[in-house]
Amino acid sequence: MKLHVKKVTRTDVAKEAGTSVAVVSYVVNNGPRPVAEATRQRVLEAIKKTGYRPNGIAKALVSGMTQAYGLIVPNISNPFISSMAHALQQEAFKYGQVLLLGDSGDDRKREKKLINNLLQRQVDGLIYISVDRHPHIELIQESGTPCVMLDRVDAKLNVSAIIVNERLAAFKATQHLVQHGYRDIAIICGPRDMLNTQDRIAGWRDALQQANVVVHEEWIFSTDYTRTGGYEMTLKMLKGKRPRALFATNELQAFGCLRALSEHGIKVPGDLALICFNATQQSQFNVPSLTAVRQPVGKMAKTAIEMLKTWSGEARECEFEFDLQIGESCGCTSIVKE
Repeated sequence: MKLHVKKVTRTDVAKEAGTSVAVVSYVVNNGPRPVAEATRQRVLEAIKKTGYRPNGIAKALVSGMTQAYGLIVPNISNPFISSMAHALQQEAFKYGQVLLLGDSGDDRKREKKLINNLLQRQVDGLIYISVDRHPHIELIQESGTPCVMLDRVDAKLNVSAIIVNERLAAFKATQHLVQHGYRDIAIICGPRDMLNTQDRIAGWRDALQQANVVVHEEWIFSTDYTRTGGYEMTLKMLKGKRPRALFATNELQAFGCLRALSEHGIKVPGDLALICFNATQQSQFNVPSLTAVRQPVGKMAKTAIEMLKTWSGEARECEFEFDLQIGESCGCTSIVKE
């Protein structure tokens, strides 16, 4: 038997409060006309008693605000991306906003559809990480929707962005391996056509060249930013001359690498040192703990939300410093921190 529940309306609230529907609307929408405090309290009590829920869509049409931001990411299964999404949701919630997630699955066509979908929902702003740093920014700019990119993009696009210098971060990570005395250093990177991959390879190359260390082009192993990618490229690496150290440009790749090395009885860092990019808390609790570049996710999320809340239409770029989180995988010793 299907149970039909009558939807509570503003008319029901007005009847319970002993006032007009217009007055109920003024209370719900905080205007446009003032309501006496005693009357306002009666209306609020009536709302509570009847269980009335304001129509969010109708309210958005009146106010022009949906109380929602959109978040477009390449792949939410990436621990770094999911940690960023969590931090952004926490910050948005402080302002009474919800975060609508769009996961493009590393697909540019799907990314474009998600952007159009969120724009049609008239979100109050977009936070956007593109698949390959070639964002569909023209769609967003034509709509007039505030947007903050969480990645470095072409300055000519005139878009607000929160960035970390990934080339410098990759340089520092590789330099750390060099300072341990390692000379044979390989790299497992992302797809070569992605701009962030190119930045990370360039940083790796910079560090080796500065130290007069031979750059072995055959030790550049390009794959997806996944555990499987890291695992398969490590197996491929082990078929040739083995390097003494390895820079994995993604935490998931590093986890896949560790699995492959373990299967072949290769100890980290005793037999092969390892360092990676974009650490999350998982890196600290891994065995061995990973030495890795770590971005200030909390600070970046706070700034992104603030940029949307104070949107003026002018493009702003905010660069954050990164940390090199010292673990055991490079040959250092570390203490796990909260």
